[in-house]
Amino acid sequence: MVEIRAQPFAFPARPDQLALIVIDMQRDFAEPGGFGASLGNDVGRITKIVPDVKRLIQGFRDAGLPVIHTMECHRPDLSDLPSAKRNRGNPSLRIGDEGPMGRVLIVGEPGTAILPELAPIDGEIVIEKPGKGAFYATELGEVLKARGISQLVFAGVTTEVCVQTTMREANDRGYECLLAEEATESYFPEFKDAAIAMIRAQGAIVGWTAHVDDILESISHA
Repeated sequence: MVEIRAQPFAFPARPDQLALIVIDMQRDFAEPGGFGASLGNDVGRITKIVPDVKRLIQGFRDAGLPVIHTMECHRPDLSDLPSAKRNRGNPSLRIGDEGPMGRVLIVGEPGTAILPELAPIDGEIVIEKPGKGAFYATELGEVLKARGISQLVFAGVTTEVCVQTTMREANDRGYECLLAEEATESYFPEFKDAAIAMIRAQGAIVGWTAHVDDILESISHA
């Protein structure tokens, strides 16, 4: 076991049971002209974390630890997209509509792809998820069980929605969860701050948070 300096107290990492999950670092959420920008968001807030997410991914790869990527996306026929989800957001551009980077959040479309700088390599698992949480209607639970994973480090976007939702799902399933603070972001800084506070409140009620450098330092000596 190695300890990672974290809040509200040190995270007791077991490297043989540890994996990194990178949530939804997709073009539609991070690039001008994508779905996120169509909702009036400053996508520059997302792109600024790319270097730290990349460092974290490389650190896990160098340590021989699993890296799992998620993508929020739907089937071309929209059969896995509830109307309650489709009808929210920007009325002029909804999930499934034709956008500047293809149909918004549809499997196989250019905008749905993970940013090239963070793209999975051979052997890394990609979870296609139709919901905010990565366990809902996916094989993630089976993947983690098969690999003997009991601890998860989280990066990606957005902190208060898909990242926090997945952490809460994981927490209820018995996983120990650690959020990499500089490797996650929101379009709204106050939402990120609130999510971090909620995650680590009351003695890590949902999980821990730590700086990327501290995570990398600990796993490099595991």
